Amino acid sequence: MQNKGTKAKRKILTGLVKSDKMDKTLVVQVMRTTKHAKYKKIIKRYSSFKAHDEKNVAKIGDMVRMAECRPISKHKRWRLIEVLK
Repeated sequence: MQNKGTKAKRKILTGLVKSDKMDKTLVVQVMRTTKHAKYKKIIKRYSSFKAHDEKNVAKIGDMVRMAECRPISKHKRWRLIEVLK
């Protein structure tokens, strides 16, 4: 439970921009690695998130950092912090 007057630590993810076709919205693909339960091999898993980009600065192929935030729309729960490259 959260104490009064303190703010919860927000999650921060880094990913690759897959789409910037929507106005002020990015589709960001985030990669994570996990170990296979049976074969113990390291495998890559991908998830896509929609992120809010107020100034439309990120383009397809950019590496971006995004932070968790309040719901902005039906699917957007992340906001762009910075474009890394």
